[in-house]
Amino acid sequence: MTAGQYTCTDYRQEMILLGLRRQLSDPRLSDAQREEIMKKIREMEYQMGMA
Repeated sequence: MTAGQYTCTDYRQEMILLGLRRQLSDPRLSDAQREEIMKKIREMEYQMGMA
């Protein structure tokens, strides 16, 4: 994301990331599901320049 430009795509990515983080709070998740969500979060953070 470049400074001064906040697009619909940026907003969408942030909302997806937020949703993934919320999923992690589900106590019913198996270890495999939790790891898959964490992998997606890491990938998104890297793509967004947050890693």
